[in-house]
Amino acid sequence: PILNKLTDDQVARFVAQRFRFPGVNVRARLFRSYPLGALGCHLLGYIGRINQAEQQRIDDSDDASNYLGTDHIGKLGVEQAYEAQLHGVTGYEEVEVNATGRPVRKIKTVPATPGQNLVLGVDIRLQKLIEDLYGKRRGACVAIDPRNGEVLAFVSMPTFDPNLFVDGIDQVNWDALNNSPDRPMLNRILRGTFPPGSTYKPYLAMGALTDGIRTAQWSFRDPGFFMFAGHRFRDDVPGGHGIVDMHKAIQVSCDVYFYMVAHDWGVDGMANYTSKFSFGQATGIDLNGEAKGVLPSKAWKRKVFRSPAQKVWYPGDTISLGIGQGYNTFTPLQMATALSTLANQGTRYAPRVVRAIEDMASRRFTPVQAPVAERVDMNPAYWQVVHGGMMAVNQTGGTGADAFKGAQYTSAGKTGTAQVFTVAQNQTYDTKDVAHHLRDHALYVVYAPAENPVIALAMIVENAGFGGAAAAPIARKALDYHLLGLYPTDDEIEKISGARPQPVQFTYAGEREGVPHIPGAKPPPAPAASAPAGAASAATSAAASAAAAKAASASPVQSASTPARAKPTAFDADTLGNYQRTACTGGLRAPLFTRFGARPEVTDESEGVRL
Repeated sequence: PILNKLTDDQVARFVAQRFRFPGVNVRARLFRSYPLGALGCHLLGYIGRINQAEQQRIDDSDDASNYLGTDHIGKLGVEQAYEAQLHGVTGYEEVEVNATGRPVRKIKTVPATPGQNLVLGVDIRLQKLIEDLYGKRRGACVAIDPRNGEVLAFVSMPTFDPNLFVDGIDQVNWDALNNSPDRPMLNRILRGTFPPGSTYKPYLAMGALTDGIRTAQWSFRDPGFFMFAGHRFRDDVPGGHGIVDMHKAIQVSCDVYFYMVAHDWGVDGMANYTSKFSFGQATGIDLNGEAKGVLPSKAWKRKVFRSPAQKVWYPGDTISLGIGQGYNTFTPLQMATALSTLANQGTRYAPRVVRAIEDMASRRFTPVQAPVAERVDMNPAYWQVVHGGMMAVNQTGGTGADAFKGAQYTSAGKTGTAQVFTVAQNQTYDTKDVAHHLRDHALYVVYAPAENPVIALAMIVENAGFGGAAAAPIARKALDYHLLGLYPTDDEIEKISGARPQPVQFTYAGEREGVPHIPGAKPPPAPAASAPAGAASAATSAAASAAAAKAASASPVQSASTPARAKPTAFDADTLGNYQRTACTGGLRAPLFTRFGARPEVTDESEGVRL
């Protein structure tokens, strides 16, 4: 295009002078619109103008003809990963023109074929809630259904508005995003790597039992430190935790216990076992750009370091790995995938954000099931030991007990606090005296209900301190909603986040008939009679009017334990702002759906929500 976003006055002036510009015409088009703005932006991604590198890749591909006249392409997230499905097939017209270049007769028309609809597994109400609970803090949270690998929430904070990129972002906005110390453009779930802290301990416990490094009954009197080669590896409790066995070591997060496990097991033993949970390797999620993180081993150190002295693996390197420090760095997605594997007793799924694909011609849905990446052998007796310790974390005496006091369901969790910088021998520090970006990260992982998990959640709040105080309260509210339908008030959210949640208008598109159910998952409920402030659900669609009619007539469904919620209003297709491809007649880029309030205890038909 020569010029975009013409005003009415500019269009009128051009039409009056069109005879001066043979072969030039004005074309109206629809743009991709993200009505919920920044909500879920790292998951959905965005489209933008095709750059030179992308154009070269298209020209070299077998699909080059399908991009003739197309100037936009998916850049990040689902928009990029599922570009082939969303793009559709470009149509064209052959026309006869006169001497001035104006069309006088159509010779041939090949209509465009719309792209396919995508149905996401994400519950956008859960997504909105978690984003609100973070407030202005940095971090990431991933929730996965451990029964099938379906991603339920995909939160990376801070966020950005994808609408800025659709027709080219201006320099002011780009500089603000690119130069921000909070790095809003970083997809922390896929690309952010963090030390896991004590959330790593359950996997070490499971492996220590499996490899015969420890028995469940083995115990010792914890002095509050572990001495090795003249170096004191400290616990967070100076006087120690008393008599400690494996159950208690997980419950109270005893560092000394796991220092000893790491020392006795060795780095390669730990790496060989924990790699089965996805640590140090790509999880296989259906999105692009996933980082592998670092699962250290002797071979890894020899490969990445240059000098001979640096290539040597020292025994002291091993000890700190026992508490999730040292060279360990993993993505939040890896942490969630590992937790999901532990929760379901050994089946590691490659996570999936897309639940089903709808063919626009046949209106049929094809399920997208998460493939099994690996099966981890777990002795049921050993699993019960670790599981019991994690349940005790959220009970009296555990590090997550305060956050889960009075919960109406059982859960199994693990808090974590990861140091950002190294403290010298015998040195202590006051958090208030440390620069904010050097303060400890707060981590928390949890699955629930403990007896039959339907959600596994892993999260980090950057530079927020103790995981039980900063991260676990967010997880508690997320689980209360997902399991019980209890959506917190704005005051409750502000108490945790420090910021007032911003209201968002959600639109209900009616039942999505034919959406397949993924094995092991129950479909989400229809919204019922009264909506909590800030509650939400989202996506996009192509066929609006029929869905609007269904939305008006669909009967609400709710479980006995679920508060009633209101059904939002459906919009028409123009309001939804579907993006129109502009290659000649153009192809309609297909929309995305997310599930509406995916609470597992309700067995009604699937719901779709329009953006």
